Amino acid sequence: MELSATQRAALTTICDTFAPGDGNGIPPASALGAVALAEGMAASNPRQAEIDQLGQILKLWNTRAFGVLLGIGPRRFADLTPAQREAALIAMGDSKLPLKRVLFQNLKSAATLSYYLTPGANGMSPLWETMGYPGPLGVLADAPERPLSPVTPETDTALSCDVVVVGSGAGGGTAAAVLAQAGYDVIVLEKGGYFDDRDFDGGELTGLTTLYAPGPSATAEGQLSLLSAQCLGGGTVVNYSTAFRTPDHVRAEWASLGATQFADAEFDASLDAVWARIGVSGAYSVPSARDRILERGLTELGWHVGSLERNVRACDMAIECGRCGSGCRIGAKQSTTKTWLVDAERAGARLYTGVDVREVTKAGGRATGVVGRTAAGHRVTVRAKAVVAAAGAVQTPALLRRSGLTNPNIGKHLRLHPATAVWAEFDEEVRPWEGGMQTRYSSQFSDIDGSGYGVVFETAAANPAISVAFLPWRGAGTHLDRMRRLSHMSSVGVITRDQDSGEVKVGKDGEPVLHYTLSDRDAGRMRAGIDGAAKVLEAAGATTMFTGHQAGVTWERASGESVGDFTSRAHAAGYGPGQCTMAALHIMGSARMGGSAADTALDPDGATWEVQNLVVADASCFPMSSGVNPMVTIEAIGHMNATRLAGRL
Repeated sequence: MELSATQRAALTTICDTFAPGDGNGIPPASALGAVALAEGMAASNPRQAEIDQLGQILKLWNTRAFGVLLGIGPRRFADLTPAQREAALIAMGDSKLPLKRVLFQNLKSAATLSYYLTPGANGMSPLWETMGYPGPLGVLADAPERPLSPVTPETDTALSCDVVVVGSGAGGGTAAAVLAQAGYDVIVLEKGGYFDDRDFDGGELTGLTTLYAPGPSATAEGQLSLLSAQCLGGGTVVNYSTAFRTPDHVRAEWASLGATQFADAEFDASLDAVWARIGVSGAYSVPSARDRILERGLTELGWHVGSLERNVRACDMAIECGRCGSGCRIGAKQSTTKTWLVDAERAGARLYTGVDVREVTKAGGRATGVVGRTAAGHRVTVRAKAVVAAAGAVQTPALLRRSGLTNPNIGKHLRLHPATAVWAEFDEEVRPWEGGMQTRYSSQFSDIDGSGYGVVFETAAANPAISVAFLPWRGAGTHLDRMRRLSHMSSVGVITRDQDSGEVKVGKDGEPVLHYTLSDRDAGRMRAGIDGAAKVLEAAGATTMFTGHQAGVTWERASGESVGDFTSRAHAAGYGPGQCTMAALHIMGSARMGGSAADTALDPDGATWEVQNLVVADASCFPMSSGVNPMVTIEAIGHMNATRLAGRL
């Protein structure tokens, strides 16, 4: 997308309204260079229809006709005073119309995210300086050589093997190692690039633009934001190294759907193998300031608090650890690029990056390989005796649909672990961008109503750009003042085990579109989680609290208001699209395993019901949501399904 002068002027006006600076050393978005970044990020969207829609909005933005739609009358937005522009945007965010609220959130996200990502002319944004944030740490000069040797095809390429694995993350990387070590000729195809210790600078901009997929960035209804990895190693490169074994009650629930091995020794063996290979332990779980706050509040209330185990080695649990969502500079995180893919390559597997697999080829009811393409347009074909689809719970069902599979459960039963947070400010300095990513949690509310569904409390490192995504915007000055106090802030994340589901559909362009609306009963559990999180933060000594509601619901200890009244005001602000910031924390279940083609997409081996040598090995396989961070579970499924496939081959 290349904006016209009219469109770029509209985008500049929007960005400078959300982020005008302060006239005292903090520049507006346009002067910092954030508008160009916002334009570039929008252009990277894989869905041309969404790019065109944004272009049309920007084309009309400064017209009098669009002013009527905005609610400012037959006036051009650019002709309003700064105060009037702010008021117009806030009114859009408060609208009774979901489409208006979602548009506001999309524009706010584009403007503020780019503003806090942009390093500025000298590489150190004055925004970071005013917050006390040190900015990117830089690339380590003594970083080790990369352990892997993937190839990116530079011409049309035809390959053959025993098994081709599509995706290299938790499921695909593990499956590749199992199959290669069993003696099979394995090819791994990854859409993203290969980045390792020497490529990571600890900066949010570098991490976001190199390690994550450019889209989809939200559910179709605009209720939840999405973020998924796109690089060799997938989510294991950027996740928070939080390791949970699949809970027993979840395993029993999954087994009841027909894949009975989830409840027996076979899955135990795969969990054990994963736990050992990626080096999970509690040796690197020293609590950060954020986790000390969480633990303090939970202890004061007498609620459950647990220590989280992590798949890291020689982790510093300080400055480095807080950046690990942008890649681990010191190589502490035991991602698949450090473990399973190394095993696979040593056993003879061939790794290819930059290949977007578009279709599984078939003949006589069996998979015969895959066809993909590179960003430069080169065609890549692989002939194989079996195909393992491990592109993640967004892309795998889209791949199956593009390949002509018709089982109605493909794409259905999508779970997202909808998450929000309660934020708080403290007298003490927290520096929430430092320390162990997640070292404490609470399952106090994990079974709210006896159904096995509820919420888990965790914290997460808060670098500026990821933080701004969860904060309401009630005006530029208020927003900037709050961000200036980020060093004294922390949050309690409310992670909901969703009982109800959504669906991954495929657009006419072949790209996935996620449809998901939080159900009433799951919303009720989230509300209970917000109640609990606020109590935790109040007990920990918070001076101020606020939620992710665009209405700007805030609590001040000095006011004397009860925490219950505060959360009641938050609930009254609503949870519909655009009303409260929510993220899809873990994407699961869109091609679930089970015992019947009537209600599952895959058989107990993880194979598609229609094509038996086409096996899925990622979070798509989850029969229902896991209720905990899913990395270990995904790797165990990849291990188990690949072991079964090796036996059949």
